[in-house]
Amino acid sequence: MNKTMPNFAFNAMSTMLKLRYLLSPRDPVLQEANIKPKSRVLDYGCGPGGYIAGAAKLVGPSGKVYALDLHPQAIQHVQKLARKEQLTNVQTIHSDCQTGLPDNSIDVVLLHDIFHMLDDPQAILAELDRVLKQNGTLSVSDHHMQEETILSGITGGHLFRLVNKGEHSYNFGKQTP
Repeated sequence: MNKTMPNFAFNAMSTMLKLRYLLSPRDPVLQEANIKPKSRVLDYGCGPGGYIAGAAKLVGPSGKVYALDLHPQAIQHVQKLARKEQLTNVQTIHSDCQTGLPDNSIDVVLLHDIFHMLDDPQAILAELDRVLKQNGTLSVSDHHMQEETILSGITGGHLFRLVNKGEHSYNFGKQTP
């Protein structure tokens, strides 16, 4: 569904993101996602894992963070980070769309810095709708896109509705049946 970027491009992107995270920490973005202790969080398109450690700390030892990416190096970065930081509540998923997670099993989905790269966003959103709990949060942040493009892209398939807009992200909820 989505093409894997070449390794050199992934490494360049990872280096730029690490610098970005140093200059602009991800904690304020994560705070807007409403992650609570014991939550189950899916970081969809996790890349090198900039949100993983913060999310893992927010959910605590009784919670779980799933880090999904289609690039093998992203999965390796997150696994290395989890070992280094001793994050036993992090699990990686190597996939380009399907999560393999049960229906209605996720409290918060992070769709950060990736929406602009999706080849088939509606297929991804359908999968996220499937795994997200009815009262769950889809947190979206993508500085590569204009607000109206994000809003129409997420709500256009009638799976999600805007719940609130923060300083760094947009939170969506599932459409009620």
